[in-house]
Amino acid sequence: MQPILAALTDALIFILLSWGLWRALGRSIPLAVVPIVIGLVLAATGWLPAGLGVPSKIGDQVGWVGVLLLAFTAGLETRHSPAAPESESESGSEPPHPRGALSLSRFTLSAALALVLPFLVGTLAAYWHFIGLPGWAAPRAPGWLGAVAIGLCVAVSALPVLIGIVRELGSLHRSLTQTAVAIAVVDDAVLWIGLAALLLLADGGAGLAGWSGLDGVAIALPLLLAAFGVVAERRGATPPIALVWLALPVALAACAWASSQLGLHALLGAYFAGAIIPPSWTRRLPLHGMGQFALIGLAPLFFGHSGLRIDGDALGWASLQAAFALLALSVLAKLAALVLCPPSPRFSRRQALAIGALLQCKGLMEIVAATILRDKGLLSEYAFAALVTLAVLSTVLTGPLFRAILRGRAAQRRAGYEYS
Repeated sequence: MQPILAALTDALIFILLSWGLWRALGRSIPLAVVPIVIGLVLAATGWLPAGLGVPSKIGDQVGWVGVLLLAFTAGLETRHSPAAPESESESGSEPPHPRGALSLSRFTLSAALALVLPFLVGTLAAYWHFIGLPGWAAPRAPGWLGAVAIGLCVAVSALPVLIGIVRELGSLHRSLTQTAVAIAVVDDAVLWIGLAALLLLADGGAGLAGWSGLDGVAIALPLLLAAFGVVAERRGATPPIALVWLALPVALAACAWASSQLGLHALLGAYFAGAIIPPSWTRRLPLHGMGQFALIGLAPLFFGHSGLRIDGDALGWASLQAAFALLALSVLAKLAALVLCPPSPRFSRRQALAIGALLQCKGLMEIVAATILRDKGLLSEYAFAALVTLAVLSTVLTGPLFRAILRGRAAQRRAGYEYS
């Protein structure tokens, strides 16, 4: 098939069909997971004729641009919280807890535990059980490194998808949703740092042995851009909006190239590029629109192709069982972390559980992280298939689990009972 026709077929399956199914399902599941499910189904069943030319080369390129933009907007979101509504008129909404009222040390400890506990649980479970399963040993990371790669994916909280879920919830339970987003911002930043460190460990310093002047440029360039961003923010520089828009692709391209040059993944550089843009500039950007454009119009090709390229043999019952086991570990660990250390003493146990329900959402970030790790040989195809399935299950579960936890509280409130 001609490249243009193959690309159009690609877009029809993973963009238009995904959007149509999402609307047909009444938007009951996040749009982000639909192209992944389509890809998984096509990979498992073999229904896609080879003559269609799908996945197409053009589709791969468009999807890659989309996921780079998603990582970039995730970086932008780390320094810009979504605007919170002023009113809390909905029934069952929570009284607001201003972020300034939260103890910084308590919040930091809660965010750390929400990341560390699932990471430890996932790493230990992977080391003692999962990497011993047939096909689960990573090509380049036997033993603990492979287990750590799985543990990182278990610990992920999906910041972009979580922000979308919070926007859908509106002002209902605002204090809980905004606190969950704030924790996810911290955990998301630590995740990307952890990914970079894991890739360097797996490389074993081999890249450093053959260092060239170009590698020095790759280190200096992001640091200079970050320093420029800090100075611009401190001086309150407000360039014309056209100049801000021009700076975005320059920072994205420079940092993505730098991380690739250093033997890391371009997505790490894309995230860092978003994180170094001055917050005062970020507030002038339509972050929601940028994220939606990438999520709806471009990235479905990347995620659909990721599902499509999974080895069909890896999508058997054993991988599904492993995904459900990892889902149980992830959910329980997130909930336990928030109950053990709520971000504020004002939150009840049930409210802490509700925040944990939001944070267990894996969404696109786990698939991005798993893709990076698989490309670098730190995850096997079987582990990748199970983790992609885990991402889909956890994302679909987020909204219903959050509502179920708070529905019980609302019922108690109507009955006139107090809860702790």
